[in-house]
Amino acid sequence: MSNKVHIFDTTLRDGEQVPGCQLNTIEKIEVARQLEKLGVDVIEAGFPVSSPGDFNSVVEISKAVENPTICALTRAVKNDIEVAADALKYAKKGRIHTGIGTSPYHIKYKLNSNEDEIIERAIDAVKYARRFVEDVEFYAEDAGRSDNEYLARVVEAVIKAGATVINIPDTTGYCLPSEYGAKIAYLMNNVPNVDKAILSTHCHNDLGMATANTLSGVINGARQVEVTINGLGERAGNTSLEEVVMAMKSHHDLNYETGIDSKQIMKTSKLVSTLMRMPVQANKAIVGRNAFAHSSGIHQDGVLKNRENYEIIDPAEVGVKESSIVLTARSGRAALKHRLSVLGYNFDGEDLNDIYQRFLDLADRKKDVADEDLEALAGTERVKEDRSIKLETLQVVSGSSTIPTATVSVNFNGDVFTETASGNGPIDAAFTAVKKLVKRKVHLEEFLIQAITRGSDDIGKVHVQVDHKGQSYYGFAANVDIVTASVEAFLDAISKIG
Repeated sequence: MSNKVHIFDTTLRDGEQVPGCQLNTIEKIEVARQLEKLGVDVIEAGFPVSSPGDFNSVVEISKAVENPTICALTRAVKNDIEVAADALKYAKKGRIHTGIGTSPYHIKYKLNSNEDEIIERAIDAVKYARRFVEDVEFYAEDAGRSDNEYLARVVEAVIKAGATVINIPDTTGYCLPSEYGAKIAYLMNNVPNVDKAILSTHCHNDLGMATANTLSGVINGARQVEVTINGLGERAGNTSLEEVVMAMKSHHDLNYETGIDSKQIMKTSKLVSTLMRMPVQANKAIVGRNAFAHSSGIHQDGVLKNRENYEIIDPAEVGVKESSIVLTARSGRAALKHRLSVLGYNFDGEDLNDIYQRFLDLADRKKDVADEDLEALAGTERVKEDRSIKLETLQVVSGSSTIPTATVSVNFNGDVFTETASGNGPIDAAFTAVKKLVKRKVHLEEFLIQAITRGSDDIGKVHVQVDHKGQSYYGFAANVDIVTASVEAFLDAISKIG
């Protein structure tokens, strides 16, 4: 049996069924092109008969991508299949995904039918779809709660009718990993013509076991996994692409291969999250904000000594620049020393012990300890070659009917220079003017504004991170005027560039 596991992405079909996550056609094309860069084998682009928008999306995605197979979903209904075939007319490689429920619940209560009639309808649907495309996938809806012996009869019949891929969905997320794996194994061992098709997993996350069930299915013989970016999907979601791919990649002993470029995972996750207006939970595996963040002192010390002490995945493998060390009351001396060194301070011995005790006192009063807090603890100012870069004057013009413009004067070692620039807003305009003045190629990596007491007259704390020739530099400032604070923080980071 081949060790290649085909990645079938249904973010644009099943993932888009999440309330509030609907995309327009242009947005779907953008996601589809990124999925192609990611390296997915199949893109399920929509359910064409459901709406003119879905039909058009399948048409346009078929035109926009070259390598992945484009799949369109249907019910076991002739009109559905005809509409799907029409939508796929521009696809370089097209697949019709048709099917019907096979569990006692679906047969009796949803379809008001019987087992024999369901098999006949399944056969007819596959045969009809084969009139239009060579690649036909059949789904046995609610296979997770279907009787294995009956399911095997259905699978044998639709393969004989011409199905090339058989989807075994755990539609309700009910199965345990052992049950789902055993179901795939049963089909592999009891369907005589199973070698003529690929078995596929499609697991929902109602009990939090979608990824485990999918992997169990693969281990027992499935060679296609149906997944979504960030695990999006109805109810509790679908199997997460990034989790399955990185689980297989991390466990080299499994010896499975995919065509996924894992370095594109974070970029794809962020794109889908932004366009679908669906934030990724902080502790989400692989792509969550905290997936590579460490706040425990024991963990921080271990990671600083050797990343593999607490990280089974190199962040760079999924497109994350580096792990983050978050300073809290649980942090140890090693993490504090590391962060201070990044800011330009070096402490050892009793000096480190002293500042660490003061750090703990502060950390007990705050959730996180920020860079400016550390600078106050350090009780000294940095000395750099270009230590006298500071903001002299700032004037901005902005409004709903005005092009945002900023005039910035900066003092460089006693000499004052002025520049004016426009931008998308007052802060962008001011930053553009500063870039003209400093004549250094810097890229803004992170920009964060925080209020201290959250009142409208509050002091705004601004943190920035800039990149210069592959090296990160951090800046901080605080001011009641957030535009001024932003420019001062930007200059603070630039001043640290040697």
